[in-house]
Amino acid sequence: MSAYFIYYSSFNLVGAIIFGIMLSHDMLSIDRQEKQLKYDHALTAFMLYFISDSIWAGVDSGLFPVNRFTVVITDFSNYVLMTAITYTWLRYVMVVEQIPNRDTKAMKAWLTIPFLVSVVVFIVTFIVRPSLLIDDDLKTTNLFDVYLVAMSYVYIIAVIIYTVRKAISEKNPIEKRKHLYIGLFPIMTVAGGLMQMILMPELPIFCFSSTILMIIFYIQSMERQISIDPLTKLNNRGQLTRYVSQSYNLNREGRSTFVMMVDINDFKMINDTYGHAEGDCALVIIARSLMKTLRNYDFPMFLGRYGGDEFVMIVHPVEEEEIKELVNDIRECIRKECESDNKPYLLSIGIGYDEYLGDQDTFQKCMQRADSKLYLDKEYCKINGKSTLCS
Repeated sequence: MSAYFIYYSSFNLVGAIIFGIMLSHDMLSIDRQEKQLKYDHALTAFMLYFISDSIWAGVDSGLFPVNRFTVVITDFSNYVLMTAITYTWLRYVMVVEQIPNRDTKAMKAWLTIPFLVSVVVFIVTFIVRPSLLIDDDLKTTNLFDVYLVAMSYVYIIAVIIYTVRKAISEKNPIEKRKHLYIGLFPIMTVAGGLMQMILMPELPIFCFSSTILMIIFYIQSMERQISIDPLTKLNNRGQLTRYVSQSYNLNREGRSTFVMMVDINDFKMINDTYGHAEGDCALVIIARSLMKTLRNYDFPMFLGRYGGDEFVMIVHPVEEEEIKELVNDIRECIRKECESDNKPYLLSIGIGYDEYLGDQDTFQKCMQRADSKLYLDKEYCKINGKSTLCS
């Protein structure tokens, strides 16, 4: 029994240490954003569960006092913390998906009501008919196992429904995969818990699956932070270099490849007139408009901030006509975004694009051609009164 406890708790301890390292790294970060905070809450819930599960193993192995009180407390602790894991993941998903009013008191109340009701039902059941949860041998019953997973699945189902609906309506394949990934992630961890509960209760499969998946997710999150421009949340120049270094990304079978360069007309005027903070707002508006517009197209694409007020896109349409339509949609979206934000200026942009010609071409040459056309477009915009207007 002592060997079983040491074996079982050791894996939980390792999981808790790994998550503790992740959490410490995040807490030392200078810029802790809302998404990172919510992710850290999930890490904390996992750590507490691993500790609670180790104590449960001590009771289950007989190394700790075994009576109705210790059995109920340890099992109930696991139940609460398992629910906390799925609840904190739901809160994380709400941030990633930018759900409005997610931090209002009303929203928080609606999310906690199912959990509170389940706790009350559990306590009442134990007081009225404790045998329904704990048998004469002080082992949990099948009904208790139902309690253990039922509440967790309420939050998981909520995540799945929302993210799958978002994925179905999303046209951009990259965004579609993102929705599905964060939605299906908790299923994989709970599946590990169910496998442990049903097949091998003496093996901490839930700890294995959770730790492996959270490490993968954490690595991807770190890579994303390294490759993302902190202001606009677009890919940065380093990510552009990595993207074009893979020949597949520039040669899509059955599709053309166009490099598009974009920058803001008279951007210096905004900084000089309204200050650099407002200049940052203008950059965010352009980035948001580009993302919104591209989501309406289903061809492969890359979008990044090249530097300053200049943005780069690599798109793979079937026909060039789609590019012309895309340019018009981008400009219209920018106009609407400025109006909806009640800005004292109307942003306009210059856009230049050129086709990548394959083996006889290079990305740098194609980008230079697109950049030359960008400045021709900017001159045309100024001559025809389409430059940035400030009131």
